[in-house]
Amino acid sequence: MTNVIKTKTGAWANPKNIATGNVSSVKKVGAFYNFTIKLDNNDIREYSFTTSNKADHMRKIMIGHLEEKFKKELKSNK
Repeated sequence: MTNVIKTKTGAWANPKNIATGNVSSVKKVGAFYNFTIKLDNNDIREYSFTTSNKADHMRKIMIGHLEEKFKKELKSNK
């Protein structure tokens, strides 16, 4: 079972899907592998790595951190 949370407005939200939607896929730009994270409208961060494996691994970790952040935010809105 996924961790679907009911928000204060009554809508159901899956923090994993929200987190995955806020992180771009890994793209090769020049000699680096980049992805971006959108924390809010004014805070978009870009991360660069020298290998594809490092970028993919860090992307998964960052999605996990964002998922925890959204879980806390959604639970506090109950």
